[in-house]
Amino acid sequence: MIQMCFQDRADAGRQLAERLRGLPHHRPLVLAVPRGGIEVALPIARALHADLDVVLARKLRSPGQPELALGAISETGEVHLNNHGRVITDGGRHWIEREKAHQREEIERRRALFRSVRPLAGIADRTVIVVDDGVATGATLMAALRTVRASRPRELIAAIPVAQVDRLAEVRSLADQVVCLQEPREFWAVGQFYRSFEQVTDERVLQVLRDHGHAGHPTAEPQARARAAAIDPRD
Repeated sequence: MIQMCFQDRADAGRQLAERLRGLPHHRPLVLAVPRGGIEVALPIARALHADLDVVLARKLRSPGQPELALGAISETGEVHLNNHGRVITDGGRHWIEREKAHQREEIERRRALFRSVRPLAGIADRTVIVVDDGVATGATLMAALRTVRASRPRELIAAIPVAQVDRLAEVRSLADQVVCLQEPREFWAVGQFYRSFEQVTDERVLQVLRDHGHAGHPTAEPQARARAAAIDPRD
Protein backbone atom coordinates (compact mmCIF):
# COMPACT_ATOMS: atom_id res chain seq x y z
CA MET A 1 0.00 0.00 0.00
CA ILE A 2 1.31 3.45 -0.95
CA GLN A 3 1.60 5.88 1.94
CA MET A 4 0.68 9.48 1.19
CA CYS A 5 3.59 11.81 1.86
CA PHE A 6 1.92 15.23 1.91
CA GLN A 7 -1.29 16.73 3.23
CA ASP A 8 -1.51 19.05 0.24
CA ARG A 9 0.74 21.08 -2.07
CA ALA A 10 1.33 23.75 0.57
CA ASP A 11 2.60 21.09 2.99
CA ALA A 12 4.96 19.82 0.29
CA GLY A 13 6.18 23.37 -0.27
CA ARG A 14 6.89 23.89 3.41
CA GLN A 15 8.89 20.67 3.56
CA LEU A 16 10.89 21.69 0.49
CA ALA A 17 11.48 25.13 2.01
CA GLU A 18 13.11 23.52 5.03
CA ARG A 19 15.54 21.69 2.76
CA LEU A 20 16.26 24.81 0.70
CA ARG A 21 16.54 27.28 3.56
CA GLY A 22 20.07 26.32 4.52
CA LEU A 23 21.50 26.58 1.01
CA PRO A 24 23.27 29.74 -0.22
CA HIS A 25 21.13 31.77 -2.63
CA HIS A 26 21.94 34.86 -4.69
CA ARG A 27 18.92 37.11 -5.28
CA PRO A 28 16.64 34.05 -5.26
CA LEU A 29 13.78 33.70 -7.71
CA VAL A 30 11.22 30.91 -7.42
CA LEU A 31 9.55 29.92 -10.70
CA ALA A 32 6.49 27.70 -10.52
CA VAL A 33 5.31 25.40 -13.30
CA PRO A 34 1.57 26.21 -13.28
CA ARG A 35 -0.86 25.40 -12.29
CA GLY A 36 -0.11 22.90 -9.51
CA GLY A 37 3.43 24.11 -8.96
CA ILE A 38 2.28 27.53 -7.76
CA GLU A 39 0.90 26.14 -4.48
CA VAL A 40 4.18 24.36 -3.78
CA ALA A 41 6.25 27.38 -4.76
CA LEU A 42 4.48 29.91 -2.55
CA PRO A 43 5.71 28.58 0.84
CA ILE A 44 9.22 28.30 -0.62
CA ALA A 45 9.23 31.90 -1.82
CA ARG A 46 7.95 33.09 1.55
CA ALA A 47 10.55 31.12 3.50
CA LEU A 48 13.43 32.31 1.32
CA HIS A 49 12.14 35.90 0.99
CA ALA A 50 12.38 35.30 -2.74
CA ASP A 51 10.62 36.69 -5.78
CA LEU A 52 7.93 34.42 -7.19
CA ASP A 53 6.82 33.99 -10.79
CA VAL A 54 5.84 31.26 -13.26
CA VAL A 55 7.59 29.52 -16.15
CA LEU A 56 5.29 28.09 -18.79
CA ALA A 57 5.62 24.66 -20.37
CA ARG A 58 3.07 22.13 -21.58
CA LYS A 59 3.13 18.38 -22.00
CA LEU A 60 2.62 16.94 -25.47
CA ARG A 61 0.03 14.22 -24.94
CA SER A 62 0.01 10.81 -26.54
CA PRO A 63 -3.01 9.94 -28.74
CA GLY A 64 -5.51 7.93 -26.74
CA GLN A 65 -3.31 8.14 -23.61
CA PRO A 66 -3.32 11.77 -22.50
CA GLU A 67 -1.37 10.98 -19.32
CA LEU A 68 1.52 9.58 -21.38
CA ALA A 69 3.83 12.36 -22.51
CA LEU A 70 5.53 12.38 -25.90
CA GLY A 71 7.57 15.38 -24.80
CA ALA A 72 6.85 19.01 -24.00
CA ILE A 73 6.79 22.49 -25.50
CA SER A 74 8.25 25.46 -23.66
CA GLU A 75 7.20 29.09 -23.34
CA THR A 76 9.83 29.99 -25.95
CA GLY A 77 8.31 27.53 -28.44
CA GLU A 78 11.06 24.92 -28.21
CA VAL A 79 9.85 21.34 -28.53
CA HIS A 80 11.57 18.48 -26.74
CA LEU A 81 10.51 14.92 -27.56
CA ASN A 82 11.21 12.02 -25.22
CA ASN A 83 11.83 8.43 -26.29
CA HIS A 84 8.12 7.85 -26.91
CA GLY A 85 7.90 10.93 -29.11
CA ARG A 86 11.07 10.17 -31.06
CA VAL A 87 9.98 6.68 -32.12
CA ILE A 88 6.38 7.51 -33.02
CA THR A 89 5.13 6.45 -36.47
CA ASP A 90 4.49 8.80 -39.39
CA GLY A 91 0.79 8.88 -38.55
CA GLY A 92 1.67 9.83 -35.02
CA ARG A 93 3.78 12.73 -36.26
CA HIS A 94 0.65 14.37 -37.63
CA TRP A 95 -0.81 14.04 -34.14
CA ILE A 96 2.29 15.68 -32.65
CA GLU A 97 1.97 18.66 -35.01
CA ARG A 98 -1.66 19.14 -34.00
CA GLU A 99 -0.79 18.70 -30.34
CA LYS A 100 2.05 21.24 -30.61
CA ALA A 101 -0.34 23.79 -32.10
CA HIS A 102 -2.92 23.14 -29.37
CA GLN A 103 -0.41 23.48 -26.55
CA ARG A 104 1.11 26.62 -28.10
CA GLU A 105 -2.34 28.19 -28.01
CA GLU A 106 -2.74 27.24 -24.35
CA ILE A 107 0.69 28.64 -23.48
CA GLU A 108 -0.16 31.90 -25.25
CA ARG A 109 -3.48 32.11 -23.38
CA ARG A 110 -1.74 31.61 -20.07
CA ARG A 111 1.08 33.99 -20.96
CA ALA A 112 -1.38 36.77 -21.75
CA LEU A 113 -3.30 36.08 -18.55
CA PHE A 114 -0.42 35.67 -16.11
CA ARG A 115 1.78 38.39 -17.61
CA SER A 116 -1.13 40.81 -17.27
CA VAL A 117 -0.26 40.83 -13.56
CA ARG A 118 3.42 41.61 -14.18
CA PRO A 119 6.19 40.76 -16.65
CA LEU A 120 8.55 37.87 -16.10
CA ALA A 121 11.22 38.55 -13.50
CA GLY A 122 14.82 38.83 -14.61
CA ILE A 123 16.66 35.51 -14.46
CA ALA A 124 20.29 36.27 -15.34
CA ASP A 125 22.86 35.93 -12.54
CA ARG A 126 20.33 34.79 -9.94
CA THR A 127 19.65 31.61 -8.04
CA VAL A 128 16.54 30.31 -9.77
CA ILE A 129 14.46 27.55 -8.19
CA VAL A 130 12.04 25.83 -10.57
CA VAL A 131 9.18 24.14 -8.71
CA ASP A 132 6.51 21.62 -9.70
CA ASP A 133 4.19 19.46 -7.59
CA GLY A 134 5.80 16.23 -8.74
CA VAL A 135 7.49 14.42 -11.61
CA ALA A 136 5.76 11.56 -13.40
CA THR A 137 7.10 11.78 -16.95
CA GLY A 138 9.09 14.92 -16.15
CA ALA A 139 8.38 16.41 -19.58
CA THR A 140 7.06 19.81 -18.51
CA LEU A 141 9.64 20.29 -15.76
CA MET A 142 12.50 19.48 -18.12
CA ALA A 143 11.16 21.88 -20.74
CA ALA A 144 10.92 24.56 -18.06
CA LEU A 145 14.49 23.93 -16.91
CA ARG A 146 15.81 24.22 -20.47
CA THR A 147 13.95 27.51 -20.91
CA VAL A 148 15.35 28.96 -17.70
CA ARG A 149 18.90 27.77 -18.42
CA ALA A 150 18.87 29.73 -21.69
CA SER A 151 18.47 32.95 -19.66
CA ARG A 152 21.77 32.32 -17.83
CA PRO A 153 20.91 31.98 -14.15
CA ARG A 154 23.83 31.91 -11.72
CA GLU A 155 22.46 28.66 -10.30
CA LEU A 156 19.53 26.53 -11.40
CA ILE A 157 17.77 24.36 -8.82
CA ALA A 158 14.87 21.97 -9.42
CA ALA A 159 12.69 21.54 -6.33
CA ILE A 160 10.08 18.78 -6.40
CA PRO A 161 8.22 16.96 -3.64
CA VAL A 162 8.08 13.54 -5.32
CA ALA A 163 9.42 11.97 -8.49
CA GLN A 164 9.79 8.71 -10.35
CA VAL A 165 13.31 7.51 -9.75
CA ASP A 166 14.02 6.79 -13.41
CA ARG A 167 13.12 10.36 -14.41
CA LEU A 168 15.41 12.06 -11.92
CA ALA A 169 18.63 11.30 -13.79
CA GLU A 170 17.49 13.38 -16.75
CA VAL A 171 16.22 16.16 -14.49
CA ARG A 172 19.59 16.23 -12.74
CA SER A 173 21.34 16.63 -16.09
CA LEU A 174 19.46 19.90 -16.63
CA ALA A 175 19.89 21.53 -13.21
CA ASP A 176 22.85 22.41 -11.02
CA GLN A 177 21.06 20.86 -8.07
CA VAL A 178 17.89 18.82 -7.55
CA VAL A 179 16.03 18.80 -4.24
CA CYS A 180 13.51 15.95 -4.18
CA LEU A 181 11.84 14.81 -0.96
CA GLN A 182 10.52 11.40 -2.03
CA GLU A 183 11.64 8.89 -4.66
CA PRO A 184 9.14 6.03 -4.25
CA ARG A 185 9.60 2.69 -5.96
CA GLU A 186 5.89 2.38 -6.76
CA PHE A 187 4.66 5.38 -8.73
CA TRP A 188 1.45 5.64 -10.77
CA ALA A 189 0.52 9.32 -10.52
CA VAL A 190 1.67 12.40 -8.64
CA GLY A 191 -1.69 12.77 -6.91
CA GLN A 192 -1.36 9.44 -5.09
CA PHE A 193 1.19 11.01 -2.73
CA TYR A 194 -1.13 13.82 -1.57
CA ARG A 195 -4.07 13.57 0.79
CA SER A 196 -5.61 16.59 -0.94
CA PHE A 197 -4.76 17.14 -4.61
CA GLU A 198 -7.45 19.46 -5.88
CA GLN A 199 -7.39 21.25 -9.22
CA VAL A 200 -5.63 24.61 -9.14
CA THR A 201 -7.38 27.31 -11.16
CA ASP A 202 -5.97 30.15 -13.21
CA GLU A 203 -7.63 32.58 -10.80
CA ARG A 204 -5.63 31.05 -7.95
CA VAL A 205 -2.40 31.50 -9.90
CA LEU A 206 -3.31 35.14 -10.52
CA GLN A 207 -4.11 35.64 -6.85
CA VAL A 208 -0.72 34.29 -5.79
CA LEU A 209 1.10 36.42 -8.36
CA ARG A 210 -0.77 39.51 -7.20
CA ASP A 211 -0.08 38.80 -3.52
CA HIS A 212 3.52 37.60 -3.83
CA GLY A 213 5.27 38.62 -6.99
CA HIS A 214 8.45 40.58 -7.39
CA ALA A 215 8.76 44.14 -6.18
CA GLY A 216 8.77 47.15 -8.45
CA HIS A 217 6.12 46.08 -10.96
CA PRO A 218 2.58 47.49 -10.61
CA THR A 219 -0.13 44.89 -11.01
CA ALA A 220 -2.75 45.01 -13.71
CA GLU A 221 -5.41 43.59 -11.42
CA PRO A 222 -8.58 44.82 -13.18
CA GLN A 223 -7.43 43.43 -16.53
CA ALA A 224 -6.31 40.18 -14.92
CA ARG A 225 -9.66 39.70 -13.20
CA ALA A 226 -11.53 40.40 -16.42
CA ARG A 227 -9.51 37.80 -18.31
CA ALA A 228 -9.92 35.30 -15.50
CA ALA A 229 -13.71 35.52 -15.74
CA ALA A 230 -13.79 33.24 -18.80
CA ILE A 231 -11.18 30.69 -17.79
CA ASP A 232 -11.20 27.08 -18.86
CA PRO A 233 -10.74 25.27 -15.51
CA ARG A 234 -8.97 22.32 -17.09
CA ASP A 235 -5.20 22.10 -16.56
